[in-house]
Amino acid sequence: MLKRWVIQTGIIAVGAVVAVGTVQRGSPIAKAPLVHQLVSGDSMAREKMSSLVLASSSVKPVISAGGLDSGVNHPRVDFWVNRLSTSMASGFKTSLTRMTKYADMIGGKLENKAMPKDLIYLALIESEFNPNARSRVQAVGMWQFMKGTAKQYGLTVGKKVDDRKNPQLATDAALSYLSSLHDRLGSWYLAAAAYNSGEGTVLKALKKVTGRTKGTDADFFAIMSELPKETQDYVPKLIAAARIGNDPARYGLTTGSPPSQSSRIASAQRDQRAATQ
Repeated sequence: MLKRWVIQTGIIAVGAVVAVGTVQRGSPIAKAPLVHQLVSGDSMAREKMSSLVLASSSVKPVISAGGLDSGVNHPRVDFWVNRLSTSMASGFKTSLTRMTKYADMIGGKLENKAMPKDLIYLALIESEFNPNARSRVQAVGMWQFMKGTAKQYGLTVGKKVDDRKNPQLATDAALSYLSSLHDRLGSWYLAAAAYNSGEGTVLKALKKVTGRTKGTDADFFAIMSELPKETQDYVPKLIAAARIGNDPARYGLTTGSPPSQSSRIASAQRDQRAATQ
């Protein structure tokens, strides 16, 4: 019995030695640190390191200061640049001057949500930054909310209180709505189009033309002819407004001096009183 045990032990020991020798004779890269593998030019190691870096990265993507106008070249954008800087220049200048009162508030909220800052011009198109604006279809406020959508995004709409007239609350609701549209449609141009004509309208056109339920900014121009006439011009006008608004002097527009702090406070108080009426 003892002899048999000794023989078995010897066999196991020999096997272990052979196994160790096999490992030692293997590729040195297989047991070298990852950094040494990179130095030795192992492409597999480099790929592994890249994946580790990407997996551990927590840096948010940087949104450009503007984000909507990347030099889009389209006839309808050119049309609106011309209109806003010529025949509509007076009203556009007034809107830009009025925008100074809300720029810090809206811009700060856009930045906090990592949304393109040029989306501020959507409020210019919707209401010329008039928090008490009311359309013929009963959309109300700076962001022109219909009652149903306003309530869906947390705004109180009643006889005594209408949060659609409250610039701060309406902006929060509008940005949440736009962000939701962007998540579903995949593009800020498509989100802006849906803000104007409804998500279903844009989704139907996108499916018909591209076969997809999400798209890119370029897809807006691909589906443009399938959208209502107002929406066909809505996004080009938004791009044009951002283009001119970000550099008004280039287009021969000079806005008045920003209102003083006292006048901004007085105006904000009037807006607040109007919102509660």
